[in-house]
Amino acid sequence: MFWKALVDFILPRTCLVCGRRLGLREEFLCLHCLADMPLTRNWERPHNAMADQYNALIERLRGDDEQEFYAYGTALLYYHAENPYKVIPQALKYHGNVEAGRHFGAMLGRMMAGCEHWRSVDTVIPVPLHRRRKWQRGYNQAEVLAREIASALGATLRTDVLVRPHRTPSQTRLSAEDRLRNVSGAFEVKLPGTKGLRTPFEPRHILLVDDTFTTGATLAACHRALRAALGPSVRISIATLAAVSS
Repeated sequence: MFWKALVDFILPRTCLVCGRRLGLREEFLCLHCLADMPLTRNWERPHNAMADQYNALIERLRGDDEQEFYAYGTALLYYHAENPYKVIPQALKYHGNVEAGRHFGAMLGRMMAGCEHWRSVDTVIPVPLHRRRKWQRGYNQAEVLAREIASALGATLRTDVLVRPHRTPSQTRLSAEDRLRNVSGAFEVKLPGTKGLRTPFEPRHILLVDDTFTTGATLAACHRALRAALGPSVRISIATLAAVSS
């Protein structure tokens, strides 16, 4: 505690949201901003608005002869342009604040671990970046979150199964339909027996993790690639740091 106090004196830490100087026991948010955090609480409900929106998209993309489990879905907090808490996902994705990503990823993981329907998750897979984009950024923000969530759930983190061999334009300014087209076919699955993958892969419940849920297009493209490779017996659910609200 002494050394932390000394470091705080020399390099004061400030709240991500309001900019106020943090106390010794405060992490990334002051107590006031933490209390007002716009939590979705979606992790508590197997059926919620985010999950329903995502399942409607998966149903739309599903083939006539395909079977599909209901996908559970959750995010830690709500996100929109006027919400000051948008700085949390932005700090991780655009400003290199990996420690903040770990902190809030672990927070979401703890929330999920307390709910029965998440306890069957045995495999956590982050949405992959194309290798060039990951090299430019220095890390994959979805992987930062996924590692903490997997630890909280006691699940296995797999970063070697789902790959993004094709670089796609940013989704930020695209419409919902354009987002779907943009990521269609962008992801591939590597299974045991293929080059570079020797570890067994026999999941029963996969959790796909990304930083933000907007329309669900990127997660759905990953979902479709995994479903095509694994067949109908595996449940695939989703979790993100933030979910865009209207």
